[in-house]
Amino acid sequence: MPQPDTIADSYLDPFEITAIREWLWSLRTRFEHPSLELALVFISPRFAEHSGLLLSLIKDEINPDLLAGCTSTSLISNGSEHENVTGFSIGLFHLPGAEIKTTCFSQKEVASAKSPDFWQIHTDVEKTNGWIVFADPFHLDFDSWLGQWNQAYPNTPILGGLATGSPESHQTEIYLNDQVYSQGGIGLAIGGATHVRNVISQGCTPIGDPWIVTKASKNVLQEIGNRPAYQVLVDTVNALPKNLSQQVQGNLFVGLVTNEYSEEFQRGDFLIRNLLGADPDEGVLAIGAVPRLGQTVQFQLRSPEAAHNDLIELLQSKKTTLDDEVLHGGLLCTCNGRGKRLFGNANNDAGSVRQTFDNLGLVGFFCNGELGPVGNQNFLHGYTASVALFTSKQP
Repeated sequence: MPQPDTIADSYLDPFEITAIREWLWSLRTRFEHPSLELALVFISPRFAEHSGLLLSLIKDEINPDLLAGCTSTSLISNGSEHENVTGFSIGLFHLPGAEIKTTCFSQKEVASAKSPDFWQIHTDVEKTNGWIVFADPFHLDFDSWLGQWNQAYPNTPILGGLATGSPESHQTEIYLNDQVYSQGGIGLAIGGATHVRNVISQGCTPIGDPWIVTKASKNVLQEIGNRPAYQVLVDTVNALPKNLSQQVQGNLFVGLVTNEYSEEFQRGDFLIRNLLGADPDEGVLAIGAVPRLGQTVQFQLRSPEAAHNDLIELLQSKKTTLDDEVLHGGLLCTCNGRGKRLFGNANNDAGSVRQTFDNLGLVGFFCNGELGPVGNQNFLHGYTASVALFTSKQP
C-alpha cells in the first residue's frame, strides 16, 4: 500500500535536512514492496524555495522509478487535510505491471497543435488506461489544451488538477523527477496492468424536474420545456421545502446531461456549471456553458450536506464495481473552496475516501481547478473532489 505522509512547519537548516533524510529513509523502509513505480509529492508555496533540494532528497532516500507533483497551499495525507501549512506531502505507490510514460507540455505547444495527431506524436502515447495531469493555471490556455487532449485520447479519463501557489505573484511549480517547471504542465500516461478508476463529485443535489432545452443562444438559456427558463427556475425554487429554500442564495447551479441515453438521470450524469445571471424581463438565464437544443438540464443545489452526500454516494457506487480489482492507492484532488471553508470541519473529503475504501493509502492536494470525466468527456471543474484510484485485476 502507498504510504503518504506530511511534514509541516519545517525550514531547511542542516539539522532539518538531516531530519528529512531520516524521515524519508524511514518512510521507504516501512513501504512493504521492494519495487516503487511512482511517488507523488505536493509542496506548499512557502516551502517551494527548497523544492529542488527536496526532490533530490526524495530521489536519494526513496529512489522511485518516477516522481511527479506540484505546489499547493493545502496538502492531503491519508485521511487528513492539512490546510494552509508549510511543508510537503508524499505518497508512494507500488503499481504491479504498470507501464507509465511521461510528457511535458507548454502554452507554445498548445498554440501550435493543429490536430490530435500532434499530441500523440509529442507524447509518444497512442493509447493509455488514463492520464494523471498537473498543470500551472496562470500561463496556460487550459481549456484549449483539454479540448485537444479529449480529441487525441477519446474515452480516456484525465485526472488531476491545477496547482495552487502565491496568488500575488501568480506563480506555481510543477515537478517531474528532479525537474521544476514554473509554467505548462506534465502528464503521466498510466498503462499496462494498472488502471485509473475515477470518482468525480461535483457537490450538488438535483432539484425539481429535468427539462429539455428548447431555445438557447450561445451560453444563454432562453426556453426549457417551451417555457421561459427564468420562470422555470423560479417555480423550481418556490416548490422546494423550507429547509432547502433557505439555502438557495448563492448556491444554485445548472446541470447539463452528458449522456442522453440513460432512462433516468442520477448523480454523476450531470456536468455542473454556474448560473451567471438572470433577466426576469426577458425570461432568460446566462450559464457557464453552451447548451445545445434538445439537451436535458436540471437545476442543482450546492450545500455542505449535498456535497458530502454526493461524494459518499458516488464513492459507494464505485466500490461496488471494483470487486474483482486490487486497489493500490489513490490520489485526491479537491477544490480550494471545499475543506473547512465549505464543510466547517477538516478532513471531509479525505476521510470519506479512506472510510469507504478501508483505509486506502491516499495522497493529494487542494486545487485551482479539478480534472475528471463526466460521461465520456473530460472537463475542468470547480468545487469538485476528483478521486483517482490505481487498480489492477485480481491475479
